Amino acid sequence: MSFKIYTKTGDAGETSLFGGKRLPKSHLRIEAYGTVDELNAFMGLLRDAVEDSTVQQQIKEIQDLLFSVGAALAMEPGQAPVIEGVQPAHIELLERRMDEMDALLPPLKNFILPGGHHTVSFCHIARCVCRRAERLVVALAMDEPVDPLLIQYLNRLSDYLFMLARRLGHDLGVEEVVWSPVKTPQL
Repeated sequence: MSFKIYTKTGDAGETSLFGGKRLPKSHLRIEAYGTVDELNAFMGLLRDAVEDSTVQQQIKEIQDLLFSVGAALAMEPGQAPVIEGVQPAHIELLERRMDEMDALLPPLKNFILPGGHHTVSFCHIARCVCRRAERLVVALAMDEPVDPLLIQYLNRLSDYLFMLARRLGHDLGVEEVVWSPVKTPQL
């Protein structure tokens, strides 16, 4: 059985949640799961840029879970989950992986800026999109029921992506781009 990708039901600026409820495409819930989808796309770009097969697999696992996060956000509030979502073990796994990376890296003594290598920059872009997704889900949770584990996972994932950026730069042998305060130029 095949289906067409276009339905024409969104042409008037509305879309359906799982369960059939229609919302304007500008609704915060749609913006939240759309941003999780955007994050997932950037995670795919990052996975394609990484050469370490273990890290590629970790990113793929994160992408699979992000798809579940998006599905949870695309359901009507109070509806039973269609697929298994974020569990405390997913958050603990990110924390363990961050601790493992932290043990291999030099101590962080400065603020660092994105850059140094395109792979590091892709990781920082994913981190920023993750933070935006988190902010949108937090805003949604102020108006509608949202599983608090989704917020915790996105929060921890952005921390993981910061650590991963540092690790990738370390593995690539590139120096971290250290932030320097801007001084007023002498005219």
